[in-house]
Amino acid sequence: RPSDDATQYPFLVPANAMAVVELRATKELLDQIGESELAKDVDTLASEIDSAIRAVAVVPHKSAATDVFAYEVDGYGNSYHMDDANVPSLLSLPYLGYVPANDTTYGATRRIVLNTTTNPYYFEGAAGSGVGSPHTGLGRPWHMSIIMQAMTSDSDEEIQSCLKLLKATTASKWFMHESFWKDDSDNFSRPWFSWANSLFGELIWRLSETKPHLVLASEQIKVL
Repeated sequence: RPSDDATQYPFLVPANAMAVVELRATKELLDQIGESELAKDVDTLASEIDSAIRAVAVVPHKSAATDVFAYEVDGYGNSYHMDDANVPSLLSLPYLGYVPANDTTYGATRRIVLNTTTNPYYFEGAAGSGVGSPHTGLGRPWHMSIIMQAMTSDSDEEIQSCLKLLKATTASKWFMHESFWKDDSDNFSRPWFSWANSLFGELIWRLSETKPHLVLASEQIKVL
């Protein structure tokens, strides 16, 4: 896992989805430099991984009306449902470029990821809510997941909620942290976490391009 924690099953679905995207990008580069045979091999591998994801990692879930992406699978019919704040994650699949945000399977997956009853690492409390990680234990949402929730949403209301939550949970340090206790954001891990800070910068840049009314003072709507 990107969190450095051990997997439950050997095939981590978000990582394999990311591999599909990057292998296909590599294929394009190889074509441009005349490595056509290697490009074909890379493209074949990407297609094999993609087909495997669709065959064994898109599965029913008791709380979803349609199939969802599992977090991990073993290839023998067993699947593990959760999500981790660290990227690649199920929540981040549109950000990675694997599926569009309006993909039906992704939408169903997103709903179970952002729910305390269907994701054992989604936490809600007096200070805020978000996906956490086994890496930091129970009850600790990660800023990275709140950023990714905003990054993969087209809803102004949801994005504004995420921005306000990020602002309210810095413990007046004005930097993104790794995690915070769900009932007290002054109890946080990592006062400086460059990965989350970088993602936050990317989020604000993206919003300035796609939804400037949410982040630019000149647009008269200020949430930061």
